[in-house]
Amino acid sequence: MLKLVGITKDYKSGDGVVHALKGIDLEFRRTEFVSVLGHSGCGKTTMLNIIGGLDRYTDGDMLIDGVSTKKYKDVDWDTYRNIRIGFVFQSYNLIQHLSILDNVAMAMTLSGVPLAERKRRAEEALRTVGLEEQIKKLPNQLSGGQMQRVSIARAIVNNPEIILADEPTGALDSATSIQVMDLLKEISRTKLVIMVTHNQELAEKYSTRIVSVKDGEIIGDTMPYDGSEDETIAEKSEEFNATAKEKKKKLKKTSMSYSTAIKLSFKNLMTKKGRTLMTSIAGSIGIIGVCLVLAISNGFSGYVEDLQKTVLSGYPVQIAQETLDTNVLLNMFMGGTSGSDKKQRYPDGDTIYQYNALDMITGAIIQNDFGQEYIDYVAKVEENGWASSVTYSYGMNMTVVGKTVSLLGNVSYKQVNSSGSFSFSMDMEDPQPNIGWSEMIGGEDFIMSQYDLIAGSFPQNKNQVVLVVDSYNQSNISVLLGLGFKPTQSKVSFDDVLGTKLRVVANDDLYIEGEDGYFEAKSSDAQLKALYEAPESDTNLEIEVVGVLRPKEGTQLALLSSGINYTSELTQYLLEVNSQSQVALAQAQNTEKDVTTGNAFTETSTYRKAMQKLGGDNTPTGMNIYPKDFEGKEAILSYLDAWNAENPDEKVVYVDMSEMATSMLNEIIRLISIVLVAFAAISLVVSSVMIGIITYVSVVERTKEIGILRSLGARKIDISNVFNAETFIVGLLAGVIGVIVTYILSLPINLIINHLVEINNLCVLSPWHALLMIVVSFVLTLIAGLVPSSVAAKKDPVEALRTE
Repeated sequence: MLKLVGITKDYKSGDGVVHALKGIDLEFRRTEFVSVLGHSGCGKTTMLNIIGGLDRYTDGDMLIDGVSTKKYKDVDWDTYRNIRIGFVFQSYNLIQHLSILDNVAMAMTLSGVPLAERKRRAEEALRTVGLEEQIKKLPNQLSGGQMQRVSIARAIVNNPEIILADEPTGALDSATSIQVMDLLKEISRTKLVIMVTHNQELAEKYSTRIVSVKDGEIIGDTMPYDGSEDETIAEKSEEFNATAKEKKKKLKKTSMSYSTAIKLSFKNLMTKKGRTLMTSIAGSIGIIGVCLVLAISNGFSGYVEDLQKTVLSGYPVQIAQETLDTNVLLNMFMGGTSGSDKKQRYPDGDTIYQYNALDMITGAIIQNDFGQEYIDYVAKVEENGWASSVTYSYGMNMTVVGKTVSLLGNVSYKQVNSSGSFSFSMDMEDPQPNIGWSEMIGGEDFIMSQYDLIAGSFPQNKNQVVLVVDSYNQSNISVLLGLGFKPTQSKVSFDDVLGTKLRVVANDDLYIEGEDGYFEAKSSDAQLKALYEAPESDTNLEIEVVGVLRPKEGTQLALLSSGINYTSELTQYLLEVNSQSQVALAQAQNTEKDVTTGNAFTETSTYRKAMQKLGGDNTPTGMNIYPKDFEGKEAILSYLDAWNAENPDEKVVYVDMSEMATSMLNEIIRLISIVLVAFAAISLVVSSVMIGIITYVSVVERTKEIGILRSLGARKIDISNVFNAETFIVGLLAGVIGVIVTYILSLPINLIINHLVEINNLCVLSPWHALLMIVVSFVLTLIAGLVPSSVAAKKDPVEALRTE
């Protein structure tokens, strides 16, 4: 069955070589009790390790059932140890954190025996050695003799053909030694038992054959065997008649399950509860940091989403003939240029490329060429019940004249709704007023839901306007200049503002027809003074400031423009009046030139725009759709998208103000979250490295266990899995602790945030993020444990067994 042919074993020792075995020739019977005698260092244990597949011979050959082992791979040796070999060691070599039953069942676990069968056979083996009452105990709860009997039970439980005993009575007293030897003697009736011992008396009493070894050579054999006495085991047993190919198939089935690896590691960790808990807590610090960032980011996103569904859902969807492409603008703000997506960033070479800033701005402008059909289409959103109202804007210019006062107190009359910014000339006599003249969007109910009326009343007709200030009651100095206040007046009372007068001048009072048929607007101080002081008429309206509006506390997006805001009634009135004005009628007849400038129309200055500017064309240039609620807004957007899908050549780009605002907020939140997660991830990586170090310490501590498992047939990958399982458990525990602590910390964090900014539940860790971080935790620790687990797998089993 087992034959050694010319076996040699050499060890390197410094610069020299030690010849441990020198051409051993030995053949064994299928059933016999062989004692190998010799002094310490003679090579008997080395021979036993080679027979057991724990060590490799340098030269020669070992035949198993007539099959050479020269081409055996690691997996072949592992399965050989598991199926055909049972080890009994002098120091018992039991795994201390496993029960007696689990220690005995381990070999069967590696050979794939089902759980119920493992338990039955392990109990039977323990009953055979007289320990059926001790199955739930740990090794350190037994005597030396009992532990050795457990070792014997483990050796025989998988029904191996060969039992190898290395000084099995070396650590036992005489009485216990006799019990152990009786067991081995009984086992040798059906198996080959090879025992290494230095006790000649026991060897002679119990052995059927004694082989003497000295200096790596056999010097005596009381019952040599040449294989001719009986049939070989291969001839008697169907099991050993299997082909080499079938044996290789069997090899593949010998492995440790992941559940066993986890069980081994879990029980080991439970013997070091304090260290395991502290390691997991330390590993959870990075998880807590990342979880808190994700929780706050998630809370902010939820807050913005709620804001969009509640407060911002009523903000209008805007459609204009000219609108800005927000994506292009964002690219510009982020440092991009026109067409930059077609160019290489950070190019090599010495070439400078030009771009035109005007082209960049022009590229951000989208022209929506919609007509009455589209306007009628949009109007139906109100009929469908999705919108509370639809308001329209027009391209008509309004001329507002006001009385202004310079730094030196000089009074002048100016058009005060110009787009120029406020500035002073060198002589301090030419302040540029700009009252920010804008039509109020939305009805009174919508505006009053966003603004507080802090003085006066809300406009009730076309002749009444309001002043809009910011949350600090501030108004730009150029606005106050346009209302007639001095530049030196840093503070103005509500009473001074209320009742302030302005003049809105229609076309027939504003334009003078020249001899050449073209019209010129009045602009001199004297002309504007005359307009300001003229009696009120249909074409010269006196406008009064009747109220002051301020955004409500908590308003996220102020829709009204700063400065003076007027009602849509004024717009409709002037459209009606100006459409019949001389200048508008003259422009209607002249489609080639602008009658106010004499210039021919171009792509940017068209006949249509000229008519709209004069009020001669009352086609809206823009529309504001006010949704009733969030669901209404979603329906409106789908409705507008349907037009674009059905009319691909007449697409109209709209601007969803609430979506634009929330998208910007969400993008800011996303960028900040990425930065914070990156910082928090540093501690996560550090803690993972620390767990890797702790795992390496565990490898050192469990070196003996590695040797035991390898002696039972565990593969290198199985050893690696044991320590991977340990890092998996620690990483999983760290992740769970991190998530639990995050949920606990969320409570005081939310209370503090709510106290500071009055926002509820701003720190909310989503279950998906919690699960993700747990997965990230054990994945990172698994990665960190790859090196120590690899070190464990590569340990020499013989050296590992010698470790104390």
